[in-house]
Amino acid sequence: MTSLHAHSHAHGHSHGHGHGHGHGHDRGHSHGPHDHGHHHGADAKSTRALALSLGLTFVILVAEGVGGWLSNSLALLADAGHVLTDAGALGLSLFVAWLASQPGSAAKTYGYLRWEILAALINGATLLLISLWIVVEAISRFRHPEPVVGGTMLAIAILGFAVNGVAVWLLHGVREGSLNVRGAYLHMLGDMLASGGTVVAALVIRYTGWLGADPVASLVTTVLIIAGAWRLVRESVDVLLEAAPSHIDLDEVRARLESMGDVESVHDLHVWTVTSGMVAMSAHAIVRDSGCHQRVLENAHDALQAMGIQHVTIQLECEEMDEREGKLHP
Repeated sequence: MTSLHAHSHAHGHSHGHGHGHGHGHDRGHSHGPHDHGHHHGADAKSTRALALSLGLTFVILVAEGVGGWLSNSLALLADAGHVLTDAGALGLSLFVAWLASQPGSAAKTYGYLRWEILAALINGATLLLISLWIVVEAISRFRHPEPVVGGTMLAIAILGFAVNGVAVWLLHGVREGSLNVRGAYLHMLGDMLASGGTVVAALVIRYTGWLGADPVASLVTTVLIIAGAWRLVRESVDVLLEAAPSHIDLDEVRARLESMGDVESVHDLHVWTVTSGMVAMSAHAIVRDSGCHQRVLENAHDALQAMGIQHVTIQLECEEMDEREGKLHP
């Protein structure tokens, strides 16, 4: 967990943080750390899992692309198209995992951490677009059924299911720490579900001759993919809009700060996610006794760290500054 440091500054003192931005502070303005050269995103284990999954994805792409063309199976071709986006998604995830580990600069004080969220958004949006294409093609197949070579379709689907299963297993254990890795995991899980549905459809076609099983399988898989993709897009957009994290209650944050004996009130309170696993917070608090500022800072940092907020900035004020802060949020 990121360590927190409380600083008490003399009134009007300006200081630099060694990364290109300075602050003019009233006494009691406190900062969490600003050196984000360390890595908050995918670690070496998740990067290795992404690389292995990318290799497996290329195997599936070739097999399902050729198999779908030979068997005339929409489910296989749709899955091959999905796998093609997966290859791009995994490649993007790998690139972002590397990029996010690069140190910040004078202009980019948080480094490249937000690229993880952008990659997750791109992955989720791509999944939704692919799902739309599959739905349109499936409706067309219902209206105009086309012959499918069930044997070829079945063999390729089983291969795809097995290889996808390995990729899902590789990413399953590392998916929780990063929206970027979770996006890649959802791509691979969607592929595994699609392959499973295609196996069922191939069996139905082979033993009953019902061609409708092909588009039905693609539609069922698409519904499952859309659910995960929409959640990923929604969470990514929330992070980019700097919405309060779902697990942090703003009212509880305010109540904790105001419950400290020396804090009269709290205003301009904001809590947001910088990137996966890194929550930041800023607030102004009125503490009229300047002799209490250091104690308030230390207690506030401890209380907020216990709530899962790693990066804290609190401006302590001895009196109301309504005229100066007229444009700030309550």
